[in-house]
Amino acid sequence: MGKIHDAIGDRLARFLLAQPVFFVGTAPLAGDGHVNVSPKGMDGTFAVLGEHRVAYLDYTGSGIETIAHLRENGRIVLMFCAFDGPPNIVRLHGTGRAVLPSDPEFDGLRARFPKERTLGQRAIIVVDVQRVSDSCGFSVPLMDVRGDRDLLDRYHERRDPAYFDDYWLTRNSASIDDLPGLPAAP
Repeated sequence: MGKIHDAIGDRLARFLLAQPVFFVGTAPLAGDGHVNVSPKGMDGTFAVLGEHRVAYLDYTGSGIETIAHLRENGRIVLMFCAFDGPPNIVRLHGTGRAVLPSDPEFDGLRARFPKERTLGQRAIIVVDVQRVSDSCGFSVPLMDVRGDRDLLDRYHERRDPAYFDDYWLTRNSASIDDLPGLPAAP
């Protein structure tokens, strides 16, 4: 039923890249802190960087939980489910970090993704994967994908650059548990 893999091989990489949505889980160290699970999607926003490294593009949104948790403790899990074809769930446990546009390695990482969807981008989340596992996925429903939503793109297109600087400062500088989020406007 379940298996631990030594690395992200070609077959697993193809599976991961083919999924239209994945889920990111993080948590603060405090026992009374809020666990966060975020759905991620949009074609071209996830990349397999190596056998033990993946990354995804992080866009301006309502919260900053993932980045705040990674800054505090680095713990992260990404979960991918097959909603069509053979049932499968893959989890990537590891240590993550946010690479901001001002960081020296940002441009090299950004080149691993299509150039679309740059407006509103706050960071690239890089995960050094320590554990790769899969499980049956027998209870995951079969679903058909109709396509990406364009709402985030359209929302960001209506904003000027000053909007993002203000948003990051006023709404993304701390998590709901008051952990530091973005250190400054990226």
